[in-house]
Amino acid sequence: MLDRYRIEHRLGAGGFGEVWQARDERLGRPVALKVIPGAGAPGDRAKRAAREAAAAARLNHPAVVVLYEAWFEGADAYLVSELVAGRTLAALEREGALSDRDVARIGIALCEALEHAHAHGVVHRDVKPQNVLIPDATDGPAPAKLTDFGVAQLVGDDPLTLTGDVLGTLAYMAPEQAEGREVDARADLYSLSLVLYEALAGEHPVRASSPAASLRRLGAPIPSLRRQRRGLPIPLSAAIDRALAPEPDRRGSIADLHEALIETIAELADEGGIVAPSPVERALTRRQAGFGARVIAATAGAALAAALFVFADPRPPLAATTALIAVALALALAPRVAWLAAAAGAVGWLAFADPGHGGQATVLAAGLLMAPLLLARTGVAWSLALAGPLAGALGVAAGAAAAAATLRGWWQRAAVAALSWWWLALAELLSGRTLAFGPPAAARPEARWGASATDAIAHALWPLLASGRLAVGLVWAAGAAIMPLLICRRSIAGVIAGALVWAVAMVASTSALDRALGLSAPRGLVLGAAAGALAAAALILLAPTRSPRRADAAEQPRRPESEPVA
Repeated sequence: MLDRYRIEHRLGAGGFGEVWQARDERLGRPVALKVIPGAGAPGDRAKRAAREAAAAARLNHPAVVVLYEAWFEGADAYLVSELVAGRTLAALEREGALSDRDVARIGIALCEALEHAHAHGVVHRDVKPQNVLIPDATDGPAPAKLTDFGVAQLVGDDPLTLTGDVLGTLAYMAPEQAEGREVDARADLYSLSLVLYEALAGEHPVRASSPAASLRRLGAPIPSLRRQRRGLPIPLSAAIDRALAPEPDRRGSIADLHEALIETIAELADEGGIVAPSPVERALTRRQAGFGARVIAATAGAALAAALFVFADPRPPLAATTALIAVALALALAPRVAWLAAAAGAVGWLAFADPGHGGQATVLAAGLLMAPLLLARTGVAWSLALAGPLAGALGVAAGAAAAAATLRGWWQRAAVAALSWWWLALAELLSGRTLAFGPPAAARPEARWGASATDAIAHALWPLLASGRLAVGLVWAAGAAIMPLLICRRSIAGVIAGALVWAVAMVASTSALDRALGLSAPRGLVLGAAAGALAAAALILLAPTRSPRRADAAEQPRRPESEPVA
């Protein structure tokens, strides 16, 4: 084509033509070539092709498929656009592959695409899952792209169609569009809300067994999304319900829907999600995570500073309270860097301020350095392992593994649980107290090694590792990683049963390991496992639930791709 585009294979066909994958030999890039037969002939089809090119040429947005070139040749029209490697929203919905947060990510991108189009005088008029592409790349500028402006109406131009002529896909049309009346941005808002409704509820409220039956449903009240999915955030359900009002004046704006999606995206489940976070979500997550990190890091840093005063002798010249406040404020401003600085300060003071604390500094460093190594990218979790010594002091040591099970991501759960055990074991060495198992039999009292780093390694750390107790930490890590898989959220009974099964498994595995290693049963094993499991299960239950449509997507009948109307 044009001595430039080499046709490779067909990608699909729509109501107005076929789409082929081609290669731009001049620029060496793959492209999508849309062929619209007969569009160059007089009549509406030629106008539609020209409108598609003019509409797409006005737009330049990451969530809109880019048009590169358009031309007529004989009776046909040709449109060359960006080739997006990925799948349509319709295909992903059929597979049940999307999490609720995935749907919100896609919705945010589509809102931004339509706001851009409307600002440039373009109404899409055919927003549907088949016209939404989800790129395979996870680091792109947008998690979804809107394509096919073939039925777009340019605001300010004469209407393309005569009264009563209906374009688009019937199941996603606004009532006024189905009636052949002039449409504006509110019609796109209605169609987008139907797309989101279907993706979240798992069913389309308008589509029927035939176009005629679907047409009869148009304009009728749509059941509230909240009734279909009671676990969804109320602001999001309310925004979608409002946008689906039959009367255009009552729908609000795309900006309202956009705001509701951004406001509630953090409350939506993302288990099994496949869509990359949008730039808006990444910025929002950084702000939220940053606030949480500052609070937790400030608390943990103050605890480290307190440990400095407990072990250091002579004590620093500053008053203890003033120093603790200073450390907490520093960590609030720069959590990760200040956390490392506070840890280094505590270890350094013990090691160099008084020669009598070199062994203590070595054991403390062995605990503090493991958190950044195992959880380099999640600074918030560095201090969560303090739950190990705290739970041990309260007599419920195994509850620390359950606390770690509430985190997202199996690696984060496993790493925090293992660190909780490690810090608990080191706390027993430093204090000489029995928080769970007690110090290893081969380990000497702290008074024998506390002054020397070499003695601490030989008579404290090495006996701990040689005792085989590391296996207990691995059991804790495995238990934390798999616990969410045992919790059935469909009923309270299922939650309690899953928690108790986990607690019994933890008690049995830990007890069996104790006997194999010749250890005494850890203090508070049964109570800690049971209480921790029930508390963690309650938190997991209150967390956003996975969409039920994902579990039974394979059992749902295949939906028709579209219902084109002449």
